[in-house]
Amino acid sequence: MLSYTEENYLKALLKLSFQNEDKPEAGTNEMAAYLGVKPATATDMLKKLKEKELVTYKKYGKILLTESGRKSGIAILRKHRLWETFLYEKLDFSWDEVHEVAEQLEHIQSAKLVDKLEEFLNFPEFDPHGDPIPKANGEMPELAKTLLSELQVGELCRVAAVKDTSTLFLQYLEKLSITIGSQLRVIDVVPFDGSLSIQIETEEPRSVSMKFAESLFVQRI
Repeated sequence: MLSYTEENYLKALLKLSFQNEDKPEAGTNEMAAYLGVKPATATDMLKKLKEKELVTYKKYGKILLTESGRKSGIAILRKHRLWETFLYEKLDFSWDEVHEVAEQLEHIQSAKLVDKLEEFLNFPEFDPHGDPIPKANGEMPELAKTLLSELQVGELCRVAAVKDTSTLFLQYLEKLSITIGSQLRVIDVVPFDGSLSIQIETEEPRSVSMKFAESLFVQRI
């Protein structure tokens, strides 16, 4: 059985591999920064994961999940995103609250409980932030990859996922009444700094920064 810390490392490595699709690997410093630990701490844990044949890793080299490590990481990610969905849909947690609680619940080991949870939620494909939820066999729907910042003036879209899941950004989206599925139209783009004027549903247009536009994944309509 894996420790909570080992599970957290595997989940982090899996998410980093999703970000680096061309090269699904990570460096020790990248891993440490992602988890908020010192490189030496990350190195010690990676040695343990290597001994368990969950990663391939050489000193100063790149880290890759083995097939076993990837399978374990996907199982943890599946639990995490199902619990986020349960908390959001059934217990009325806000989408900026669910991550911290799901971090605790994801370490429950009962596979039957996770399967029952998925069934109870009617087999959701995406969590409250728009991230895909792995199925029991490891398959999962494709994540939207178009950023709001890539749209041209006049284009209409729906919010598909949140790239920045920080509490401050999620709370800002709530203030703007933007959630997954919200309809947006690009009204104008300022050439100087890339800021946008957008219309949210049928509201009056408002200005948002380039940083904002680079933090939302959308689907063109």
